[in-house]
Amino acid sequence: MVKKYSQLYLDARRALLKTEDKETAGFMARNLICHVSGKNQAQLLADGEQYASEAVCETVEAGVDRLLSGEPLAYILGQWEFYGLQLYVDANVLIPRDDTCAVAKLAIDRASALDGDPRILDLCTGSGCIGLAIASRVPNARVTLADISQEALAVAKKNTVLNHLTGRVSCVQSDALGIPAVFLGKFDLIVSNPPYITTEEMIQLPTSVKDYEPHLALHGGTDGLDFYRCIVENYTAALKPGGYLCFEFGTGQGDAVCQILTTKGYTILERSRDYNDRERAVIAQFGRKED
Repeated sequence: MVKKYSQLYLDARRALLKTEDKETAGFMARNLICHVSGKNQAQLLADGEQYASEAVCETVEAGVDRLLSGEPLAYILGQWEFYGLQLYVDANVLIPRDDTCAVAKLAIDRASALDGDPRILDLCTGSGCIGLAIASRVPNARVTLADISQEALAVAKKNTVLNHLTGRVSCVQSDALGIPAVFLGKFDLIVSNPPYITTEEMIQLPTSVKDYEPHLALHGGTDGLDFYRCIVENYTAALKPGGYLCFEFGTGQGDAVCQILTTKGYTILERSRDYNDRERAVIAQFGRKED
């Protein structure tokens, strides 16, 4: 059954109100219809009285059913925006969140102040969102995207190509819980958004996360801090003298993460908050003495 675009939007929004608030339901309906139809939001509004094809209507309705089952919009669209970059995403990687802009900004600000052609390692890279954001904003940076998951690295490679950054960005397999390979060399800055969900929290995650996003990228051990301990213990050797380590962390984990860093000889330079005013990221320097 064909419908006018205006009616298709209203029907999709009305269906999504079963599980979402008005603003979110409208956002999802607009983005789904734009993606399926190939229209932007201005065109969708202008073409409201035009009829969508039967194929468009059926695909939108199927997408609404997937949303109602809890599947994230980003996976249905196959793309998501982060720090001004359009990224491909699938179920092998976490969906980039606005929260992660906090750690990306800390890393970008520090990388921008480094001399020469700084080498940056984005560890537990997933989609590559943090490392690619750095490469896009710091023209002289040489960025390595690293993950243990080959499937995640395939997504990161695709995003490197999509954003025309292959000249300064490489992808390698590396285990954040292990010892880094010698061939990686030394870095001026290591940034990571590692898994930090506790075992107890994993059980309580919303369906859209628990049933669809990769647990490998979520579970950080009993207390959520396994990756921080291992990265600080093992990857400090991959830093140049006076190098920097930048972490995202979960709500309420800031003090514990900073304690892990300071115990191993790091000086905390800055702790920052996300858009929701929750403490979310830290940057520290290895070997620096307190002023």
